[in-house]
Order: sequence, then C-alpha cells, then structure tokens
Amino acid sequence: MPTGPRAAKPQASYWLSDRAGAKRRREPEAGTGNGAGLDLDRVVRATIRLLDAEGLARFSMRRLAAALGVTPMSVYWYVDNKDDLLEIALDEINGEIPVPPDDATTTEPEDWRGQLRALATGYRTMLVAHPWASRLMGEYLNAGPRATAFATAAYRVIRRAGLPEDRAPGALAAVHQFAYGFGTVEGRWAERCRTAGTDEDELLREVFDATRDKPELGGLTGLIARHTTGRRDELRERDFAFALDVLIAGIDSLRESADG
Repeated sequence: MPTGPRAAKPQASYWLSDRAGAKRRREPEAGTGNGAGLDLDRVVRATIRLLDAEGLARFSMRRLAAALGVTPMSVYWYVDNKDDLLEIALDEINGEIPVPPDDATTTEPEDWRGQLRALATGYRTMLVAHPWASRLMGEYLNAGPRATAFATAAYRVIRRAGLPEDRAPGALAAVHQFAYGFGTVEGRWAERCRTAGTDEDELLREVFDATRDKPELGGLTGLIARHTTGRRDELRERDFAFALDVLIAGIDSLRESADG
C-alpha cells in the first residue's frame, strides 16, 4: 500500500478532451477584466510571440496577460489552464510547415523524394524559429489539427516510396528524428546566444580560443574552427541537405531491395 503522495495523472491531450470542442465567447463577461476585443486566436498569437522572445522558462499566464494589456482572468476565459494554451500554441506553429497536396488531387504528382525533403526542411525551419517547441514535444501528445495534417502528409509521402508497410513507420521516424535533432540543436544554440546577449560568431570564437591549445579536444576544436570561417550558415545548410540525402538514399535502397 503506497505511503507517499501520488503524482497527479497527466492529461492525455487538450485535443482529445471536451475542452477542445467547447465554444468560447468572443469577449469575457463583465467583471472578468479588461478583455474587450480579445479572442482565442489573439491569445494564441501573443503566446507564441512571448515564447519566441523570452523562452519557455519565463512564460506565465500573468506575463501573457500583461503583454495583452488585460487581467489574467481575461485570458482564463479562453483556456482553462496554461497547459492547454501551450498545447494549442504548439499545434498552431505546426501550421507553418508547408504540406504537399495529396497526389490524388493533383494532375502532376511530385516525386516522393522532393516532398520528403520539403517536409523535413519545413519541420527543421519551424523548430529553429521556435526553440521552445522542441521542449514541449513529448510533454504533450501534439494531436491538434495542424500537427495531424503534417503527420498525415508525411506518412502519405513515405508510403509512396514503395517500402513494405511494416518498414514505412521506421523510415519516417528516421527522417523525423533527424530533422528534429538538427533543428532542436540549432534553435537552442541560437536561443542561448540571445539569452547571453552575444552573437553566435562571438561565442564560437570564445569556445575556439578556449579549446585550440588542448590536444585532447582536437576533434571539437576542428569542428568549431570550421564554423568560424564566416560561412557558418552555408556549411550548416550544406550539412543538413547532405545528411538528408543520405537518409533518402537509404530509404531508396531499402525500397529497391524489397522490390527485388
């Protein structure tokens, strides 16, 4: 029989609850605060701006209300709690990823390789633009309409590669996790530079100076030196494109072996 306090059971998802379908009034009732003209879309957009500017650690409903110029009670008229709002914001930015049309609705279907590259690149771009998002993935189910549209399109594309049905999820996971890892590291590094009040070049030079006289860190020093040449962004884009090509080539070879 347990003797200690039991942890609260985590909610499955805002999107799977009755709250997602509940209708909210456009304006709060009298007495709930100065929220005239406020609606859920405006609350979500302000949430994303605040998270982009200040990060997840500093985000609070009180700070959000201040940014909107309303009282916290006005914000709670549109969402029940902070978790719901963060999950809605996470789904909203998934809508920034360009999703290819269903080839069944087009007269000239695109090659699956190009579509997979576009999806992976769009996913990485979203994570870099919103470094807080990677911290929320796994915290929430991410089952909103925009995230679902992205996942559905990605699965549709990978199935067109011609892999056996039981291999398709693994291939898609490889591409997804690669883009997630690349975008997460890139976004969080840029976020750390902003937090430290410096730019990436300056911080890389500082690290290079601290490691160049340490032979045991030769590999790290060489990697940093490569990115202090003024071509950092170009090299990063090239590395991402090449690594993605390697993954797609691997999928292609597995598809061909399955055909054989």
